[in-house]
Amino acid sequence: MSKTTSTFALAASVATAIAGMASVAHAQENVKCYGISLAGENGCAAGPGTTCAGTSSVDYQGNAWTLVPAGTCEETTIEAMDGGENRMGSLEALARDVPA
Repeated sequence: MSKTTSTFALAASVATAIAGMASVAHAQENVKCYGISLAGENGCAAGPGTTCAGTSSVDYQGNAWTLVPAGTCEETTIEAMDGGENRMGSLEALARDVPA
């Protein structure tokens, strides 16, 4: 094997290894954030009152989630339109605004 071919083979192996690590890291970048979804824009299996993606019926339904970048969920604030208390995202399902 020539030096050029060996160098190319090594570079290809390193690139493949890095790409594999990047895809694992990408899979870990998002988390479920509850209480920030708009009605009909939640992720799948939100909780009681929903069956799958897009089935939440209330804005910011506490048991409906949306995927967000890791580390940003609990920093997400939703301003209350009615002048009430602002809402924060949560990594766990909330009991607020769950349809009866």
